[in-house]
Amino acid sequence: MWRVLLSALLLAGCVQLPPSPQDIQAKKFESIPDKAVIYIVRNPLDQRFSGTILLDDLGMVTTQAGTYYRWEVTPGPHRIAGYANESSVLRLQTEAGKLYFVQHSVVGYRSPTGSFLQLIPERDGRELVMRGELLARF
Repeated sequence: MWRVLLSALLLAGCVQLPPSPQDIQAKKFESIPDKAVIYIVRNPLDQRFSGTILLDDLGMVTTQAGTYYRWEVTPGPHRIAGYANESSVLRLQTEAGKLYFVQHSVVGYRSPTGSFLQLIPERDGRELVMRGELLARF
């Protein structure tokens, strides 16, 4: 009896919650005519450390392996930079109606020691987003 109950509890803990409406919408990869869209993605196989980045010095987002963030911006120059011990900086010149994919990777052994930001091909970015979970807005 206890084994059956324990097995049921363990299986219930493994059930994945359905995606949020925002996650479903973001994975449609819809462009916006008067804005650019930047997806910031973390590979599910990346280090398990969280990494915080600044978006145009307006706000921060903290990523974890297997997450992504959809950032809608006005066309023009934008800066994505690591925060605290995160040392990388990426500058993008964006155009209205276009999608951009930036991979955020965190490195370290026992604790995070730095991060990397790089623009990746749309095909690779879409694949990572489809496998990821949307982060809440800051």
